[in-house]
Amino acid sequence: MKAALQTAEALLHSILQTVPDAMIVIDERGHVESFSATAERLFGYSVDEIVGKNIRQLMPTPQREQHDGYIRRYLDTNERRIIGIGRVVVGQRKDGTTFPMHLTIGELKLADKHYFTGFIRDLTDQQLTEIRLKELQSEVTHMSRFTALGEMASTLAHEINQPLTAISNYLKGCQRLLERIEGESAVVLRDAVGKAADQAVRAGQIIRRLREFLSRGESERRVESLPKLIEDASALALIGTKENGIDVSFRLDPEADRVLADRIQIQQVLVNLIRNAIEVMLESSGRRELGIGTAWKADGMVEVSVSDSGAGLAPEVAASLFQPFVTTKQKGMGLGLSICRTIVEAHGGKIWVEGRPGGGTVFRFSLRAAKVEEPSLVE
Repeated sequence: MKAALQTAEALLHSILQTVPDAMIVIDERGHVESFSATAERLFGYSVDEIVGKNIRQLMPTPQREQHDGYIRRYLDTNERRIIGIGRVVVGQRKDGTTFPMHLTIGELKLADKHYFTGFIRDLTDQQLTEIRLKELQSEVTHMSRFTALGEMASTLAHEINQPLTAISNYLKGCQRLLERIEGESAVVLRDAVGKAADQAVRAGQIIRRLREFLSRGESERRVESLPKLIEDASALALIGTKENGIDVSFRLDPEADRVLADRIQIQQVLVNLIRNAIEVMLESSGRRELGIGTAWKADGMVEVSVSDSGAGLAPEVAASLFQPFVTTKQKGMGLGLSICRTIVEAHGGKIWVEGRPGGGTVFRFSLRAAKVEEPSLVE
């Protein structure tokens, strides 16, 4: 029996030293039992530093404070919400930096005790990121194109309808003048001018109908977990940040937990703001710091912020930044931030930009906090 136990321990030790993904075993209290060599390299903790400690210290806020409750809920209800199902989450290293990772959890029962094994793969610099995030990326891309089309139709309708109205008025004026002229040619000319005026009106109606059709785009607002929205959007937007030396930090208010939102649309806003911040910092040679934060407000709103340490914005640029076709990029169309404004305002919030203390820019937008009694789809 003793020999068999020693063999099993030696086998487990060999697995922990060689398994390519980070492997962590915890008990039902959340305390770390085993910590693989890959996990040591990934999180920056040695086995001696982490074994016996609570697994929550490998998580950012608010998951850190909530994790013990997740375990207790499972042990009380046996309701599986993540066990056996891989998902993208955010991990936190010993130095406080965070990174997107793919987590799969398995369960083991020995006697009357539960053990949970987590297999973790760093998504920061792996080619498999594209595959694992393909579905999310497809949804966000589809919504982005659809919203951009709606934004362009709305803007074009406003801009084109003005000259079309002027054309129609001029033609009607010409028609009235021609009514004073006698002769067969004048009759033909009046008829042609009248038809031209009718077609100008018809063109305006077509553009208005197109705008109305696109502005009705699908939108399903439900109670969503704001930290989960940020996790998914960050995992997609932060691809390649490690290679570019960008230091990413998350400051999530535990009170700012649930919002009433269309998941894909808000992820689109977040991806757009995060990628914009990254692009701005890539043009700078200084320290590259990206911050993502949330805060609960007393007026029943939740505020989300995305900050960068780039060169900042001139006041005259910031004043018109959310207008369609206004851009600071050489190859940009100037619709990204306009789309963000449209989405946020449709959710009953607002979006704005301000300078970051110490240099850089902070984009902020607000969403309505979900009421406790509202039905939730949050896991």
